[in-house]
Amino acid sequence: MRQWWLVGIYLAAIVMANLLVTWFGTKVVLPVGFFLVGLDITGRDFLHEAWRKNRWLKMALLIAAGSLLSWLLNKDAGRVAIASFLAFAGAGIIDTLTYTLLHKYRFLVRVNGSNLFSSFTDSALFLTIAFGAFMPLLILSQFAVKVAGGFVWSLVLRKVKAGISQKDELPAAG
Repeated sequence: MRQWWLVGIYLAAIVMANLLVTWFGTKVVLPVGFFLVGLDITGRDFLHEAWRKNRWLKMALLIAAGSLLSWLLNKDAGRVAIASFLAFAGAGIIDTLTYTLLHKYRFLVRVNGSNLFSSFTDSALFLTIAFGAFMPLLILSQFAVKVAGGFVWSLVLRKVKAGISQKDELPAAG
């Protein structure tokens, strides 16, 4: 899968997630977790594959860019953007370490195994920082929808990646 496409999807999803939470608060964290953050955490693993070299620096820059874009598009998103940055940074470290430890397993096991740990980290940090309170039920609920969303997105992105790879291998018409 082309890296620029994944980067664009990642940034669009993170900015949309941050802005939706800024505008609508806790009532949207579950659908945002499933659709947008599930896409982000799974897209991050596809980028791990593409960015084998310098992946730590590239992911740090990508996370910072998403938070900065969120804040630039809506200055009221400051607290959410900071929470997002810290949560994605913490979850990104956990995700990359777990993904690397699972390197001997099949791709979907690596992706969803790392999502399991990073989703909990992301949920706990984001919700607590963004809303200034520890909300265990909401954290567990968001964790569950992120894992489910990440699983669905892992299947979708794998199919998309396979389709793009097949197109790249087709001979040029001439």
